[in-house]
Amino acid sequence: MTDWAAVRADDFAVPADRPLDELVGELSELLRSADPIERDRVAYSTLATWIGRGVPSEGQLRELGDEMARRFGDTEVQTRTFAPLILDCIVSAGVFEASWVPPFERWYVAETDLRGIDAKLGWLHAVAHGADLLGTLGLYPAVEPVEMLRLGIGRLLTPTEYVLRDMEDDRLAYALAATLTRSELTVEDATEWLVPAFTGIVPAGLSVSPVNTNTTRTLRALYVFVDRGVRLPDTSEATQIPHAVQIKAQLVEVLRLVSRSYF
Repeated sequence: MTDWAAVRADDFAVPADRPLDELVGELSELLRSADPIERDRVAYSTLATWIGRGVPSEGQLRELGDEMARRFGDTEVQTRTFAPLILDCIVSAGVFEASWVPPFERWYVAETDLRGIDAKLGWLHAVAHGADLLGTLGLYPAVEPVEMLRLGIGRLLTPTEYVLRDMEDDRLAYALAATLTRSELTVEDATEWLVPAFTGIVPAGLSVSPVNTNTTRTLRALYVFVDRGVRLPDTSEATQIPHAVQIKAQLVEVLRLVSRSYF
């Protein structure tokens, strides 16, 4: 087994004593680990760095992506929740398979373990990690942006007893804002994905539910992005979101449901 601590200390230099396929395979297995050091600081950090540097070939990335897509159905929560991080790296590197999207979509709305961090398992962060991939797919030309917008609101409106507390709302708001920068979105595309919130949120005074809390916090953060613009990857200035006036008006109507006395 490779001394991965030494690899990390050597600025993630690729070991020369083993084939790259074996190294990637070993890291892929460590990504399943219940040990957060092995999974996060070793496997994820090394794979993410190598992918960003263009180390694995396109073929290797496609094989790795196929494996990550299968892991959305894994029985171990840490295996499921780290799969989108690696897929995010792969798609960001320009390698994409349409077959990866449906397993991700099914998992993202169905995942029930929404804890940010666990005392033994470390970071799990299903909503945040999924949001990162959602945002990358939302910007990818081969993916329909409306599909990702609907996925985001679907995640928020899925019944849960868990209140997000580890900046997941901001991560998802950023992903939605990035997706909304797609120029092909019509006014209807950019606003109608919010319609389910009108029935999915319980009106003010009737309930203070985790779904209400998670949804409104995310949409408030999204309002700021729509108003001020969003800084996309590899850009130094904020990109303005098309149809901002109409999107903000729709967001206000949703937020009125739980904030009737404020505006």
